[in-house]
Formats: sequence, C-alpha cells, structure tokens
Amino acid sequence: MRSVLLASAAACALSAPVLAQQNENAVQSAPTARDVIVVIGLSGDPTDVPGSAEVLTAADLDVQDYSDINRSLRAVPGVNMQEEDGYGLRPNIGLRGTGLDRSANITLMEDGILIAPAPYSAPSAYYFPHTGRMAGIEIIKGAAGVRYGPRTQGGSLNLLSTPVPNETLAGQLDFWVGDEEQRRVHATIGGMRDINQTTQIGGLLEAYTNTAAGFKNIDGPSGRDSGFDIEDYVARIRLETQTGNIGHAFELRAQYSDEVSNETYLGLTEADFAATPFRRYAASALDQMNAEHSLWSFSHTANFGNDLTLGSVLYRTDFARDWYKLDRVDPDGVGPMGAASISSILADPVSNAAALAILQGTPGLVSADNAMRLKHNNRAYYAQGFQTELAGSTELGGMAHDWHVGVRFHYDQMDRFQWANHYRMDNGSLVETNRGIPGTDSNRIDSATAFAFFVQDEIVTGRWTFVPGVRFERVELKRENWGGGDTARLAAPTVTENTIDAVIPGVGVRYDVNTNWSLFGGVHRGFAPPSPGSATQEPEDAINTEFGARWGQDWWSAEGVVFFNAYENLLGSCTNSTGGGCTIGAQFDGGEVNVVGLEFAAEADFGDALDLDVSIPVRLALTHTQTEFQNSFNSAFEPWGTVLAGDELPYIPENQIYGALGLDAGQFGGQLALTWVDDVRAVAGQGAIPANQLIESHFVADASAWWAFSDGLRGRVSVRNLTDEVYAVARRPAGLRPGAPRAVLFGLSADF
Repeated sequence: MRSVLLASAAACALSAPVLAQQNENAVQSAPTARDVIVVIGLSGDPTDVPGSAEVLTAADLDVQDYSDINRSLRAVPGVNMQEEDGYGLRPNIGLRGTGLDRSANITLMEDGILIAPAPYSAPSAYYFPHTGRMAGIEIIKGAAGVRYGPRTQGGSLNLLSTPVPNETLAGQLDFWVGDEEQRRVHATIGGMRDINQTTQIGGLLEAYTNTAAGFKNIDGPSGRDSGFDIEDYVARIRLETQTGNIGHAFELRAQYSDEVSNETYLGLTEADFAATPFRRYAASALDQMNAEHSLWSFSHTANFGNDLTLGSVLYRTDFARDWYKLDRVDPDGVGPMGAASISSILADPVSNAAALAILQGTPGLVSADNAMRLKHNNRAYYAQGFQTELAGSTELGGMAHDWHVGVRFHYDQMDRFQWANHYRMDNGSLVETNRGIPGTDSNRIDSATAFAFFVQDEIVTGRWTFVPGVRFERVELKRENWGGGDTARLAAPTVTENTIDAVIPGVGVRYDVNTNWSLFGGVHRGFAPPSPGSATQEPEDAINTEFGARWGQDWWSAEGVVFFNAYENLLGSCTNSTGGGCTIGAQFDGGEVNVVGLEFAAEADFGDALDLDVSIPVRLALTHTQTEFQNSFNSAFEPWGTVLAGDELPYIPENQIYGALGLDAGQFGGQLALTWVDDVRAVAGQGAIPANQLIESHFVADASAWWAFSDGLRGRVSVRNLTDEVYAVARRPAGLRPGAPRAVLFGLSADF
C-alpha cells in the first residue's frame, strides 16, 4: 500500500526517528544492500513497477500496529490466507491462488534474504519473522518477481526490518497490554556518528517480546494455558565511507529469537464448535512448540558514483524446533495398526466415538495404556549462502536502461529426527505409559544445493517501459534416510537425488497514457522446485500473465489487475498441517490447473478532497479468484481427494473484501478496518460446498485510536474483532478452528 493516504499519520509514526533523514552535518550515506536487492524498498514507489507490487510502509503498519501478519496483509488484494492459531505464529499465505500451507509456495524473505527454514529443500515456514518488529513489507506478484526465487508462481513476500537510524541517536519504545494477558514490548536504540569527514560508524539494538495466555480453554486439570511467549533480539553494526564519488557501506547483523507456544493441531467437532468454539480437548494439554531461530549476515554495498552499484550479502540462518503434539489415538492401546489420526477422528466422530471420548477426556474415563501417541516433531534446519547484485544505468540506442544482474549460491538442510511417547487418558489427565527412543519415528536429512542467476533490464523509451528478465535455477536435491532402526546413523543411508535446471523468463510492460493514467501487463514463467525424496519428480510449472491499469491524482488513486495463471503441473506436498493421511514429505501431482482473478484497490483522502484541516484516509481492496482443475484423478493428498475436472482448489475464497476508514486530526486519530471473506471449501470440489467441508464466510472489524500527548509520546487503544464475531477459519489440520475473539489492548509509545 502506498503511503499517500497516511502521509499525515506518518508524522506521528513510532518509527519516525528510526527512518528520519540524515542530519545536515552527517556524511552522505552509501546505500544499504537492501536498496539493491529489493524491488521497491521503504522509500520506493510501487506504481513505478511494470507489474503488480505493493508496499506496506512503517506508517501503514503503525495505524493498527498488528503483531499478526495475517491482519496486516488483509489490505493487499491478491493475497490468500488461512488463519490457524489466531495470532499469526505460523501463517499460511499464498499469492494469486497458490497453495497456502505454511507459506511454502511463495518466496519468503527478510531484507532480501531467504528466510524460510530451508527454502529449497523444506520451505514450510514453521519460522516466520515477527511482524511487530518490521518497518515495512513488500509484496511482489508480477513479472518483477523473476529477480527472486526459487518460487515465482504467485510472487514474493519480503519483510523489511528496522534499519540503523541515520541520526546521531534515535530510539523508540512501544508497550502494549490487554485482554488474554497480552503484553508486547518493542524497543530500539541506535544511530550513526561521524568519525571524520569521510567515515561514519553506528549501529542498532532492538528487542521485541510478545506474550499472551491465549483465548482457548483446555479441558481437564492441567492448568496450562493456550498462549505463547516470544523473544526476538537484533543487533547491527554499520560502517559507511565516502571518498569522492565512491561510497561503501558494511553492515554486520545478528538476530536471535525464541518461542514457546502451547499450540496444537487438534481442533473441534461440528457439535463442539457450535457449543463452545474456544474449547480445547484435554488430550491437547501437553502440546507445545519450542523453537529457536538465529540469523547472521554480513552485507556490503558499493556505490561507484557513475550509476553503478554493487550489493552483496553473506548469510546463515539456523532454526531448531520441537513441536510436541498429539498425533494418533488407539482406544485399545495395541499398536500403530489400530491407531487413527486425529484428523480422521474429527472428520468422522460417530465412527470414532471411542477415540473421540479419549480426546475429550470424558470425566471418569480411564483409557487403555498407550491409547494416545504424542510425537516429538523434532527438526533442525540451516541455510547459508551468498548473493550479489550489480545494478547500473546507461543510455543506449536512444533509450534509458536500468539493469540488474545477480547471482546466488545457496545450501540448506532439514534434519528430521523424531520419536513418539504414549499416554493414557485418566479422568482428563495425560499419564505417560511409554517413552519412545529418539529417532525411531523419522530419521532423515533433506538437503538442497542451489545456484541461481538472473538478469533484468528496465528499458524506458518515451511513454513506454519494458522490463525483460530471465532467471536460471539449478537445484540439486538429496534425501538421506537412515530409518527408525538406525538412530545412531552408523550404516549408510538410503540416498535419493534429483537435479532440476530451470530457465524462468519474464517481461513486464508499462505505458504511461498521461500523468494520471498508466497501463501495464506482463507474462512470466511460474516455477517451484519439487521436494526431495523422488529421483523423477517434476517441478511445478505455469505460465502467468497479468494486465492492469492505474489511475492517480492528488487525493485519490486506483488500480485494477486481471491475472491468469495456467499451471501445467500443480504440486501438493503432504504435511501434518494439511491433515496428514499420507507419507509426510510425499509430493503429489495435480496436473493442469487454471487460476484466474481480478484485483482492485482504491484509496483516497477525503479530507484533502474537501479541503479540510484533517486527513480522512479511505482504502478499499477487492480480490476475486476462480480456480479449476483441468483433469480428473484420485489423490492420497487429503485436501484434493477424488478430483473431477472443473473442481475448485481448496482454501481459496472466491471473493475477499477489505475496507478501511481513518482519521488523522494531528493530535488524535484512528482507523476502522473491515474484512469480509467468502465461503471456503476444505476439499477440492465444485458446486455447493458440503456442510462437512465448508468454512463459512465471515466478517471481522478491527479498530484503533491514538492520542498524542506530545511530539514524542502517544497513547493508543486497539480492538481486535470489534463485534466479537465467532467464526471458523479452517478444518485442517484436524477439526474446526476458531478465529480470534474480541480483545482490547492499550498501548503507550515513546520516541526520541
């Protein structure tokens, strides 16, 4: 979203000191590496991109100050989301009809660095950067996305972290407290200082903590809440030099975060959801995610003063997590052959009445020993790489060229080392009856070695802008499987390898009709590599096209886009988060699928239009999406099942509407944000959605208000789900899951 609507709000944004302009006496800054390796950046204009692109700036994010990425992205057309836990801890995001599960089908980045735990070999984003500490978000959906990768189907999501302030010293402190025992703190301090006439040095320290007791009530005497605790810390050291026209910027960044969340995959039956939607069954009392994430990066940018800039970054991410959670139930406790998955139990509670009673912890019930299987979903990931990009401008053939050439070398790995313990249900309490041996459930390493190269040129001639580009990806995938019988990994593993070479071309075009009107369009190849585990699996392929128009003048603007993604081979990947029922990690071919849609966004400032002394920003975003399988087949992939030609994809709503009305009177202001999401089907199909596969449409309103006590101190109030709408967001992984209820938070913000 452009910051046009919120220009006056920006003056009061918490991040104003952090994003402040350099003072007059400071050395001229060299550009950051982020200025080279992202399309738009915090100071860019998405309307300059010959294709679909959006930027949520710090001012945009500050209006509601969400910590949930799902709520932040509602304002952007073309974004599909499946909520899960109500807080956005593990979001499921897709773009233009891609699969949503764990955001694995988009290119996810932080400051241009791939940030999914293992973005090539295991892209499911069980780690997601915490939105509450971000200074901006880029969403790139058109042909410009070929600069990124490896996934170019729907597009890219790039989160922009807090930069080092250009001032000598600047900082901010946000504190929130409210319902569900929510407490959130975000603090930054840093700056740049002159060493001499040509050199500056500085840095940034940032701390972000977020905690809540949760809004679900767990049955039984455990006393555990359904909330979470998050800590996230960032440190940056930055050095800038300027000699004549040549400038260099070096930055070392370290980030560490820790999460403990009492979250589960276990939902509710239809009857229990209707009666008590915020209930959690006793069998989920011990479910808990423990996760640690770290990032190290060293970046260098050289500005040679002749329109030539080189940006490079060396990076390493590590992520370790153990999600201990209920997996299967066997009322007789006799072994895995008699056990049913929690997904199948809640899909058919009548036939699985005995297992359901164990899940519910029915008073007086004492189950057989080993009736419940809780699994340590223990995995360790790391990713490391180097990417560099050279950018320049030149005149050639009477046309202006703004070109980019980039290279990435990357390696990532997921080490899967899992085991299970068994319990009985005893009057609502879980009693351990058997402790498993680590590594006996799953014992393998998936890895990927990747090389990527791209070249892109923005050519301007008269009113025309052409942006041809091509990306090359070579991905070497490997799976090393020792199996549950070799937990020490002493024998040689079973090795499966697959190598994919892909050429990914694209071109975007813009024609400026006049100073207000512009037309744009583009076509590019959509690509996603296959999963490890198969020597013959083909990648996901599509031809993606779009055509759009933009209008903009002083107080209002609008944009409409029609897109068509023609999948030649849609892929599905079996995960526990899709419901299981298949071999975890297995990949499924969906064949040809068509996705067509319309995106529309308009924004205006009626205060400006009416020449008032206040700003009245309004935002409207509409998304219409139609999906259709082109062939019939039977699949063991639970979200697809038995597919007939003409069936729609699951979890893609046909219509989404977002509207926001704001006020900025200088000393006070606020916003009312409204979201409506159409009915969604949980399993591929067509026509009327069966009741047991339906996630009904819902309408949610959020509200915020603020009062400026002084230039640097502001009080705030935020209301999530203003009308306290009770609604379901999903039927996966297992049973119905509720959206978050109403919660009121009070905040205090200070900056200097």
